[in-house]
Amino acid sequence: MLCRFLIILLSSFWIITIQSCTENYIEADSNCKEYDLNHPLILTLNDALREISGIHFYRKDTSVFAISDEMGYLFKIHLKNDYVTQKWKFDKALDFEDLSYHDSLFYILESNGNIHTLKFSPHGDTITTQISVFDTGGKGKNEFESLYYDSSRKSFIMICKDCQNDKKSKVTAWGYDPENHVFTPSVFTIDADIIAKKAGQKKMKFKPSAAEINPATGELWILSAVNSLLVRADQNGNCKEAYPLNSGLYTQPEGISFTPKGDMIISNEAGNKHNSATIFIFKRKKVS
Repeated sequence: MLCRFLIILLSSFWIITIQSCTENYIEADSNCKEYDLNHPLILTLNDALREISGIHFYRKDTSVFAISDEMGYLFKIHLKNDYVTQKWKFDKALDFEDLSYHDSLFYILESNGNIHTLKFSPHGDTITTQISVFDTGGKGKNEFESLYYDSSRKSFIMICKDCQNDKKSKVTAWGYDPENHVFTPSVFTIDADIIAKKAGQKKMKFKPSAAEINPATGELWILSAVNSLLVRADQNGNCKEAYPLNSGLYTQPEGISFTPKGDMIISNEAGNKHNSATIFIFKRKKVS
């Protein structure tokens, strides 16, 4: 039974629905001790965010910044202010995949590896941009959907979804130095065979769609919409656990972020015309 306890009209254009429980989905067999992956708090988003592809929790005012694939807009959802949503245009429609934040600047990843740096004006009403072009000499194809900041490396990390030099069981991560605007290959490598084993499968082609470091634990969490998996790893990409996700609930998980206390936020694209985009919120449980 669908439990809806609040519907808020934000403006004539914005509607967000909050749900405290899910429909009668068949629960995935998850052994995740930190989060109840089958029972999130659900925020249902409007059509402008149907293809929400990256999120970042903004601790200064408890909001969520987001981008939507094929839309050159930066969105902000105010979680503590009646869920009012703002948007700013920063570019034309491109294949934008993930969003990160560091040192008062936003970094937005294109699927081809290009990184757009966004800076707000002092009044916060306009945005200036700079683009760092990911160039591998025109050889082969490289596709990325994951971008996050690693403070220990003082670098952003881009995890390949499908890169030309990756073997079937390997997934590489690139670095991006925001000070010098330099890309570095093979910062670390993820072993897909270990993930497959943890997930109870013989083998898989692992295709990450988002990643973020949990500030409460220092662990790296990697989301995969294609594989319907959530992976917990160390900061070198070594898999600790792999948690299956219910594809009926997680329509197309494309974004992940964390609060300072370790509460987890996952965004889902609509998936098809019958669904809506959603944001899931998971309270972190105490682990003994």
